[in-house]
Amino acid sequence: MTKTTKVCLLLGMFVSLPALAQGPLVRFDGGIGTQPLRGGPAPNVVQGVNPAGIPWVITRLSADVMTDGRISVDGRELLLAGGNGIGTNGGQSVGARLFCGTVPHNSTVVPLQSNGDFRIDGILTPLPPNPCENPVLLILSAGGNWFAAGIPKQ
Repeated sequence: MTKTTKVCLLLGMFVSLPALAQGPLVRFDGGIGTQPLRGGPAPNVVQGVNPAGIPWVITRLSADVMTDGRISVDGRELLLAGGNGIGTNGGQSVGARLFCGTVPHNSTVVPLQSNGDFRIDGILTPLPPNPCENPVLLILSAGGNWFAAGIPKQ
């Protein structure tokens, strides 16, 4: 193999890297805090996930999920909206769970900052399908109850 051929092969590898980048799968812009209300005897269960036992509010939530499973979530002021810890983060950690249909895809768990802000950057497991039918994004406690839900961006 000549030196020119080697250089061309290397350049070809670098030129093709952007082609390997994955596009957006689903986006969420805005969030809804949980209210552990009951409609009769049924709690506010979403996709089989129970709500937190106390109301939570969130000021801002945005999330991008890519077709290769990468997820980036930015949350602001996820705080207790009731109980003795009202206005605090309750010492909680959170993760994201994307549902495509009824199948869950989970992120890593990160601690809430004292003001309730959080950032999740990682890969969902298992990888979500493309397309993701009827996407639902929940922000969960480390214990598995939902604190907030994302609003799908059309």
